Amino acid sequence: MAFAITQNCCSDASCVSVCPVNCIHPTPDEPEFGHTETLYVDPATCIDCGACADACPVDAIAPTWVLRPDQQVFAQVNADWFTRPDAPAAPVWDAPRFPTVDLSKVGRLEVAVVGTGPAAVYAAQSILRATEARVTFLERLGTPGGLARWGVAPDHPGTRRVLEHTTAVLRHPRVTLRTGVEVGRDVTPAELAARYDAVLYATGAAGDRALDVPGQELAGSVSAREVVNWYTGHPEAAPVDLTRVQRVVVVGTGNVALDVARMLAGDAGRLAGTDTSPAALEALHTSALREVVVVGRRGAEDAACSRSELRALTHLAGVRTVLAGEAPDGAAPGSLGELFAGLDRFDDDLSAAPGPGRRIVFAFDRATTELVGSERVEGITLTGSEGSTTVPTELVVRAIGHRGTELPGLPFDEELGRVPHQAGRVTGGPTGTYVVGWAKRGPSGGIGANRADAEETVDSLLADAAAGLIGRR
Repeated sequence: MAFAITQNCCSDASCVSVCPVNCIHPTPDEPEFGHTETLYVDPATCIDCGACADACPVDAIAPTWVLRPDQQVFAQVNADWFTRPDAPAAPVWDAPRFPTVDLSKVGRLEVAVVGTGPAAVYAAQSILRATEARVTFLERLGTPGGLARWGVAPDHPGTRRVLEHTTAVLRHPRVTLRTGVEVGRDVTPAELAARYDAVLYATGAAGDRALDVPGQELAGSVSAREVVNWYTGHPEAAPVDLTRVQRVVVVGTGNVALDVARMLAGDAGRLAGTDTSPAALEALHTSALREVVVVGRRGAEDAACSRSELRALTHLAGVRTVLAGEAPDGAAPGSLGELFAGLDRFDDDLSAAPGPGRRIVFAFDRATTELVGSERVEGITLTGSEGSTTVPTELVVRAIGHRGTELPGLPFDEELGRVPHQAGRVTGGPTGTYVVGWAKRGPSGGIGANRADAEETVDSLLADAAAGLIGRR
C-alpha cells in the first residue's frame, strides 16, 4: 500500500522536505518541478509513514485505501508517473543545500511586505526563519489571504486550507499586520523605502486580458476574475445577474474556466457549508441556467486545464460533461486528449436554445470573433473550420488570463505585465525594493510555484543585507 497525491495538490513541496525515503517527485531541484500538474508519490518506495500527509497544507495526500471512488484514479496516476522512461530513480538524494550568504552579517532588518497572498507569506516565512527581522504586512483589503482566499473555488476546501498556513505566519511574534492600507493611496513606495530596510511587493495581477473583439464591452460580458470574486465573496465584487441566464459561454480552457463552469453548472445545494458568498448561493439556487459552453481556440489536446480538474467535472452530480465535434485522434494514453475523447458526444445544435437537463459542453477549435447584442450580450459568434456559428447566450465569461497592473511609484513593464526585476530586485526602483509572485513573473503558476519564486527573491535580499547594501547594524 502507499499514499497518493490528489487533485488538490498545491505543489509547494512541503511534503518533499519531510519524506524520509525521497519518494515524492519532482523535487524543487528537478527540472520538471513547477511544470507538472501535481507532485507524485512512488508506490514502490513509499513506506506508508504518513509524514507527507501531515505536512501537506491542502489535504491533498491520503492513503490509497481510503480514497473516495472519484479519487481512486489518482492511485494509478501517481504510479504511472514513475513508469516513464525518464522517470527519476528513487531514492536519489539531491546534494545538500547551504545558505548562499553569511547570515551572521545580516543585521536586524525591518521589512515591509505588500500583500498577504501565498507569495507574500512564503517570502515572509523565509525571512523570519533565516533572520531576526521584523516583518510588517500591508494589506489593501480588510481581510488577508490574497488569491488563496479570493481566487480558490469554495468547493475546493482542501486547497483553501492553505489559508491556515497564512494565519500561522501572520500570528508570528515578529509580524505586524496592517489592513486597509493601499500603496499609492495611503503611502508611496518612496515613503516605504525610507521607513523600512527592505520592501517586498507581492501585489499579484489585478487586471484581466481582453478578448479584443467587437462587443466585448456589452453588459453580460465579464471576466472570470469578476465571477470568482462574486462567488468567493470578495468585498469589491460586483453582482453577477443570473436571473434570465439559461446558457453561459466561458471563453478559455484553463483551470479557472473549469472552476467557473463547475460552480455555475452544479447543483447549488452541494455548496451548502462552503465559503460560497450568500449572494452567489441565492442566485445559483434560483437560476434557470442549464448549460455552460467552454470554448477553446485550439484543440482538446492543447487545453490549458489539468487532468485533475477535468476529472472533477465528470463526477459532478446531475451534470453531463460532453464534447462537441470530433474527438481528438491518436491521443496518448492518460493525456488530456484521451480524457476528452472519452466524453459523450454533444450532437445538438449550439445555435439553438439549450435543451432540458444540465450539461457542460466543450467546444474546441473555435475562435471568438464577436459578441452580439444591442445593449447587453445576446450571443457569441464562434468561427472554426466549418464556418461561423452564433451561439445564443446571456452571459459570456472571459477566462483567458489575468494581467498585471501598474503600481504608482514603481516601474512597470507594459509588454510583459509585470514589475521589471533581476532575481527579485526591482529594476529602477528605490534601493531595497523587491518583488515576488505574479507581480514578479506575470500571472503564471499556482500556489506552490510561489515558494521557489519567493526563495529566490529572499536570497537576493539577504545577499544585499550581508553586503551592507540594505539594513542597519
